[in-house]
Amino acid sequence: MINVLIQDVLAYFEVGGFVMPPLFLATFVMWYAIGMRWADLRRGSKHSVRELIRRYQRPQGRHAPGGLIDSAIVAGLEVADRSPPDLRLWLEDGLAPFERQTKRYRALITSIVATAPVLGLLGTVTGMIETFDALGNMTLFSQSGGIAGGISQALFTTQMGLGIAIPGLIISRLLDRKAMRLRQELLQVKDILCAEHRAPTSNLSLSVRAST
Repeated sequence: MINVLIQDVLAYFEVGGFVMPPLFLATFVMWYAIGMRWADLRRGSKHSVRELIRRYQRPQGRHAPGGLIDSAIVAGLEVADRSPPDLRLWLEDGLAPFERQTKRYRALITSIVATAPVLGLLGTVTGMIETFDALGNMTLFSQSGGIAGGISQALFTTQMGLGIAIPGLIISRLLDRKAMRLRQELLQVKDILCAEHRAPTSNLSLSVRAST
């Protein structure tokens, strides 16, 4: 079984020419990056941000975070508990790693999606050159090349490049939308914590005014 698989892979390499190793490498790297980005964008609990903040504010509710938003809320509450004078700036710094996490591997996936069709086109051009060389030499049929080999290489590399780029593009768009929603929720975490931090001060000023 393994020998058959190896023979099939070698046959693909032989048909596709010199662009096949980069295309296979691009396939492996792209799907690895997609898997890592998918893991990075796990939200955690399905509750709303406000409900999660209330739960984590209670001592019995502070369990181990299970995703990006849960971890961000725990980090934000730790910053808010120190009551810094400018909480918003401290939260921006404290939650910056989580915002960077939403963008991790995005550039790599986008680059591979854009590069794979170009590599396939390079194989297409190489195959067409081989085809025209065969026409010039009148080698219409040969065991490992000629017109049939050139056309096969041209079509196969184009198919391989598009086969990498199209699924990668679709999944990348879905992950980008998920990352955007997570960044909006991170902004909501900052807004809620800052509002709760200002609330005691405003209540104290109102009570002072009422007493005077």
